[in-house]
Amino acid sequence: MADFLQGYGETDARRERIVKRFLITVVLAAIVGIAGWFFFRDFTEERQISRFLSLLEEKNYREAYRLWGCDPDDPCRDYAYAKFLEDWGPEGLYTRRQQLKKGTKRSCEGAIIQFLEYGPTEDDVVYIYVQRSGLSLSFAPWPVCNPRWQAPTAP
Repeated sequence: MADFLQGYGETDARRERIVKRFLITVVLAAIVGIAGWFFFRDFTEERQISRFLSLLEEKNYREAYRLWGCDPDDPCRDYAYAKFLEDWGPEGLYTRRQQLKKGTKRSCEGAIIQFLEYGPTEDDVVYIYVQRSGLSLSFAPWPVCNPRWQAPTAP
């Protein structure tokens, strides 16, 4: 008769441990997945910016111009290769003072806006827009993703 109650509740306790471990594993996997998504969601766009900066350091301006979606032999209508060299070339506006550094980044719906610091003051910043679809670069029209969503700032 003593053997009858010896294993009473063991299966319930084992089932409870299994369920608890499963739930903890699912919650941890969700946390790691969400953190990974936030950390890596702009990885390819940031790599494109790094590639652009390394091409400028190597003075490979033709390839850097191609990252803008343009070709030096068939330049873009609104951003000619000569204008690109004025901005990014050896004596360019953004490259002549000091080495370009990455600053703040804003993640938008279809792109990112990367702040590139080219001088010592706060005003020495250029905003680069990297599209997610084709990874082409351009100048961002605003330092924010959608200016209509931003609250007006007081002067």
